[in-house]
This record gives sequence, C-alpha cells and structure tokens, in this order.
Amino acid sequence: MTRGRTAAGPTDGRRVRGQRRRSEIIAATLRVVERDGVAGVTHRAVAREAGVPASSALYYFATLDDLLVAALTEAADGYVHRMRELVGAGQDALDGLAAMVTESAEPAGRIRSLAEYELTLLAVRRPALRPVARKWIDLVAEVAAGYTDDPVAIRAAVAVADGLCIEALLEDRALEPGEVRAVLRHVLRLT
Repeated sequence: MTRGRTAAGPTDGRRVRGQRRRSEIIAATLRVVERDGVAGVTHRAVAREAGVPASSALYYFATLDDLLVAALTEAADGYVHRMRELVGAGQDALDGLAAMVTESAEPAGRIRSLAEYELTLLAVRRPALRPVARKWIDLVAEVAAGYTDDPVAIRAAVAVADGLCIEALLEDRALEPGEVRAVLRHVLRLT
C-alpha cells in the first residue's frame, strides 16, 4: 500500500476533515441544547460552541431542523449502539435496557437525557424529527418483543421505560437497575 492510498482508493483528507467538522457541529448542538435548551440553538450559537466559523454550521446544516435532526439522530443512534454493545457483551437485553434507563437518571446522564427529551418533545411540532424520535421507542419495543408477542405488553414496556426516565428526572433521583428490571418484567408478565 502506498502513502495516501487505501484499498478503496486515494485518501481524501478533505472528506475526513469535513466529516470531523460535521461531527463537531453535531456534538456542539447537543451541548447547546443541554445548556440552553432547544430555544438556544442557532447556527451562530452552535458554531461558537464548536469553535468553527458561523458559515460552517450553515454549510453542513442549511436549516435549524437539519441541525436538530442530526443532533437527535446522534443521540438515538448512541442508544442503539449502547444496547448492541451490552447485548454483544453477553448481557440480557432486558438487563441492558434497565441499565440504560438507570444511566439516564444518573448525574452524568441527567443533563443529556433532559436535552434528548426536549428534542423528542419538539418532534411533536416538527415532523422532520419524528422518525428519529421513534428510534428509542422502536429499540424498547424490539427488546420487549424478544420476551413476548403481546402487543399490549410491548407498548406497556415502552411506556414504562419512558415513564421511569421522566419520573427520575422530575424527582431528581437515581434509579436502581433492579427496580427498573422488576417493573419491566412485571409489564411483560415475566414474574
């Protein structure tokens, strides 16, 4: 292999830098939502947070909806990746889901969870966000479907996972994985 080439062809440093810049802008968007809420998201605020020229945010994301969809996609894909990681490491999917719900209420996950819920609720008013907002719902439903084929129980598991997250965030309290697992097992009729 020669310098500057990969098996797929020449390395394009501009493409790599562009992908890195795009990722930096998305991460900055999530930080702005965490700090200032969705109302604080502007191309200028995100560019300032990312440490890039304001024109960069506009170049990669023409509209605020594009920016918000990318930020929510990043968050939702992170949950899917985390679940695959837990299950791939041999953890039971229901235990993995309980761990993820628990992590969302921990101090380290709390601010991010609040930002993600704000983006998810924005999907009610902004249809472009809806398919991405459904990724968490679909993930929980997929886990539940691994334990039952009862559609009501699957919907109940989705409602419980979200309900426990919101309850913990509203009460500013931690959740125990065993507590989450027990409630999920109950609604899935596994107890």
